[in-house]
Amino acid sequence: MPIKIRDSLPAQKTLESENIFVMTEYRAMHQDIRPLHVLVLNLMPTKVETETQLLRKLSNTPLQVEVEFMQTASYQPRHVETNHLDMFYTVFDKVKDRKFDGMIITGAPLDYTKFEDVSYWNELCEIMEWSKTHVHCTLHMCWGTYAGLYYHYGIDKIDLEKKLSGIYEHYVLKKSSPLFRGFDDIFYAPQSRAMTVLPEAVKKVPELELLAMSDEAGVTMLKTKDSRQFFMTCHPEYDADTLAKEYFRDVNKGMNPDVPINYFPDNDPEKKPIVRWRSTGQLFYSNWLNYYVYQSTPYDVGRINEDK
Repeated sequence: MPIKIRDSLPAQKTLESENIFVMTEYRAMHQDIRPLHVLVLNLMPTKVETETQLLRKLSNTPLQVEVEFMQTASYQPRHVETNHLDMFYTVFDKVKDRKFDGMIITGAPLDYTKFEDVSYWNELCEIMEWSKTHVHCTLHMCWGTYAGLYYHYGIDKIDLEKKLSGIYEHYVLKKSSPLFRGFDDIFYAPQSRAMTVLPEAVKKVPELELLAMSDEAGVTMLKTKDSRQFFMTCHPEYDADTLAKEYFRDVNKGMNPDVPINYFPDNDPEKKPIVRWRSTGQLFYSNWLNYYVYQSTPYDVGRINEDK
């Protein structure tokens, strides 16, 4: 949350130049506060686990956030109980006439699958188009990032020969961005994917700007210059054992996966992973929610996109 200061305090300009949000007495007296409405399109088969991970991060601020979960209507998940979906999930037809402050589109285990071959691709395209006029700020994650870049900007994914799995070192490209307030210049985050995009392809799109990269994992974070769409390829919301579960799942399937990089101590899957990305996750989601949703969304959510 912002700190409140006296009007015209000399420190105001210095603090603002350091991306510290300050609120003058005048603004504090005239500020209206309401809950933020965030819609999560959960495409993961491990729905309950993904719900918990995201809610843990979104709750790490004093902001009041109302989260709704949405599933696709054109594809019925097979790894979650129907009762859970009936109780806690909605579908696009039921929310398409509403507007939301924020939206998250999760990843999905669709490595080596063409976008057009995904059973719910047409529905997802409709939702992504709708988000441009009905959502103030949308965050795309992992496969959701590649789907969004392909649909909105025509940037196609590149399939990797081997799955990228492990804890990778990333570096911040735009240190002045409020998204990285509190970040170290180098930060760690899990990656779990078999696809990528080239930074050169991103740089060719005038509307996009790269925010973070990794020498080993490539493009990590980017956004539109108007800050209405964010794209993230890593998973700072992952639990300590998420990569381990994925690894042993693939082992049990006989897939002979590589051991996740920089994850198990001494590269030994029998040892308990050491978490090096928890603070990154807390900062990322708090900063996204605070600076790019709360601080800039209209008080009247119905006015979203009126200036477009």
